Amino acid sequence: MNYLQEIFATLRKNKLRTTLTGLSVSWGIFILIVLLGASNGLKNGVTANFEHRAVNRINMWTGITSIPYQGLKSGRNLKFSEQEISVVEDEVKESRLVTARSNRTQNISYGTEYGSYQVNGVMPSYAEMEKLIFEPGDGRFFNHLDYTQRSKVIVIDKQMAEVLFKEKSPLGEYVKVGQLMFKVIGVNSKKEQWGGPVAYIPFSTMQVVFNTDKKFYQLSFTVEGLETTVENERFNKSLRNLMGRQLKFDPEDNQALWVNNSQSDYIETMKIFGGVNLFVTIVGILTLIAGIVGVSNIMLVSVKERTREIGIRKAIGAPPASILTSIILESIIITAIFGYIGMFLGIGVTEIMNFITEQAANVAQSADGGPQMSVFKNPTVNIGYAIFATVLLVISGVIAGYLPARKAVKIKPIEAMRQE
Repeated sequence: MNYLQEIFATLRKNKLRTTLTGLSVSWGIFILIVLLGASNGLKNGVTANFEHRAVNRINMWTGITSIPYQGLKSGRNLKFSEQEISVVEDEVKESRLVTARSNRTQNISYGTEYGSYQVNGVMPSYAEMEKLIFEPGDGRFFNHLDYTQRSKVIVIDKQMAEVLFKEKSPLGEYVKVGQLMFKVIGVNSKKEQWGGPVAYIPFSTMQVVFNTDKKFYQLSFTVEGLETTVENERFNKSLRNLMGRQLKFDPEDNQALWVNNSQSDYIETMKIFGGVNLFVTIVGILTLIAGIVGVSNIMLVSVKERTREIGIRKAIGAPPASILTSIILESIIITAIFGYIGMFLGIGVTEIMNFITEQAANVAQSADGGPQMSVFKNPTVNIGYAIFATVLLVISGVIAGYLPARKAVKIKPIEAMRQE
């Protein structure tokens, strides 16, 4: 207690010096927390956009040829057939989940309620690929048996269920899609990122009922084993070559086949954040160095100013260890208190940023009813970084105070008291 009383009396006597030392510590910790929080928030926000569907997904859309190929003229409108599904499943060794997709806009009605909605014919793996959401009591997606038997079952959107069924549960009920009756087996709670509510029926049923020419424009599948940009580029090229042979178009004709490789996009995004993290780390280290220099300089000045005091204390019998302890404790108290203040303010700023962006996203979602692209989300900061930075500044202050103080206590009392 005597040490603490002495230290706080010294701090009150030297308010300017204490404030400058504390600002050096607080500023270093504050900037470090804000940089780390901003980096993590940006990374969490962007990566959250990949969580809406499988990140290892390949989407293909057929288009119109723009280059003649093997005697075939340009301007041909290409379409997939069920044969391309088998080719992807059998010849693309990296493929896992595969689904074709065909869509039609149909009137869907129940009783006196009706609406015009998009109906997608997809395969059972679609639910896993697109991460559809089924709340407890909301049924299920159609399975392989429904698909092979071409069952007339339908999965509707939650918003669609509210319009058609009001407060009534739609499960087990029949809705009229066009001129045919379909049994509702599930209600999907995940909203499409673009467009209105969507209903899903088995692709096999869609082919028989609404798509008699058996042609469609979109084919999707997930991949495994493509971990680098080079591997994905090689895969994209081989995929275009395979589809070119199958659909008879020049693989270099980008208008004939559109390929979106989400896996490649995800890898590129992670590489960008790797660079961002490196930049933040460098800036954070430089900020800590600036804080260390500030603390060290002020502690050096503090000890030099107290050389005369040290001489007096030695003259009246104070042991060197007692003098060193008081100086070291002063450094620890200043850096610990102001380090905590800097950490608290830094976390507060990142939480305010998070609150503002969340409110903006909620307002935008309420306006159009769909999920929003995140930019900044959950700026979590590993508390270990803040503690490490504070401890580092404490150690630096201790060393900066200990070395000159150790030299000062070795000076004879009469020489120390002559210091101005």
